Amino acid sequence: MDSEKKTLLIADDAELNREILKQIFEGQFNVLEAEDGEQTIKILDERTNEISLLFLDLVMPGKSGLEVMKHMHEKGYMNTIPVIMITGEATAETDEKAYEYGASDIIYKPFDAKVIRRRTLNILELFENRFHMERKLEKRTKELMESRIKLEKSNEFLINALSSVVEFRSLESGEHIKRVKFFTRIFLTYLNKFYPEYNFSKEQINLIVNASALHDIGKIAIPDSILLKPAKLTKDEFEEMKKHTTYGCEILERFKQEDSEFYRYCYDICRYHHERYDGNGYPDRKKGEEIPIWAQVVSIADVFDALISMRVYKTPYATDTAFQMILDGECGIFSPKILDCFQMAKGILLETSEKFSFADYDSIDKAMDMPDQ
Repeated sequence: MDSEKKTLLIADDAELNREILKQIFEGQFNVLEAEDGEQTIKILDERTNEISLLFLDLVMPGKSGLEVMKHMHEKGYMNTIPVIMITGEATAETDEKAYEYGASDIIYKPFDAKVIRRRTLNILELFENRFHMERKLEKRTKELMESRIKLEKSNEFLINALSSVVEFRSLESGEHIKRVKFFTRIFLTYLNKFYPEYNFSKEQINLIVNASALHDIGKIAIPDSILLKPAKLTKDEFEEMKKHTTYGCEILERFKQEDSEFYRYCYDICRYHHERYDGNGYPDRKKGEEIPIWAQVVSIADVFDALISMRVYKTPYATDTAFQMILDGECGIFSPKILDCFQMAKGILLETSEKFSFADYDSIDKAMDMPDQ
């Protein structure tokens, strides 16, 4: 509400009543008049932003005062235009209905000029104060949202920087983390669309995608002789490599400040992204839905990218070959729901893997024909 707007609308079919109210406020406010409900609605629709307050007669030709208020309620005018109902024929039922629609006050005819002036000014002051409080709240909310966005960007930068340390040690290109994040977002989007029982919010998806960057953080603790070995690992070496899941959780525990949804995603993904649906994974041999769904999602994203990427111990597989290997269970057993989403996402996975360099994920995400979340 604009504090400079001082226009009153008087809606009453009795000219005498309009004249009395007009004389009370004429020197202080601009005054508009309406003699029936239709004319009142027309003025409200055309001059909404000018009107500071409406005096509204209950009984008028055409549309009653309650019908006018119903129109105002539906249009949202009641949030900015206080209404004082003027009536000589009120009942408890009409009073209740008027207040239900949002009337600020009800004044009964005949009315006292001093009383109506004081009550009107009080209502206007209350609306002005509420308006300014709402604007301050909106400004503060906007500032907090901007601060939150900056903090999220800073956190994402730190997460990506930390996860890149692992790739640097592993002599990888630095693209693995980006691809895993991208594939994770694809799978979560498909899960949301075709398995609504998961019902991830946009914020939850963003948290899980960011948490996926830390899935291999425990490899920092793996010796170079194992991490960089260009040949098949021995049984003992593989047992040590498997410990990166628990090492990662120990690292996360050291940096833990408080329990949070994001920390839970990070911990679960770090620890369980090598678990398999049939219980033949590691480190805890969890099976089925004991494995958190976000860890299952990151798991298949990680496996798919590992297959199509160069490693010190292998050359990349063709994307079609990698896709079939996962479906055939050559990389462990995944849940039917995860595999279903994997198959539905095949076109996007193959196209993005072959066509894009993953240098600009925002534009890729927008360019793809993703299902609605």
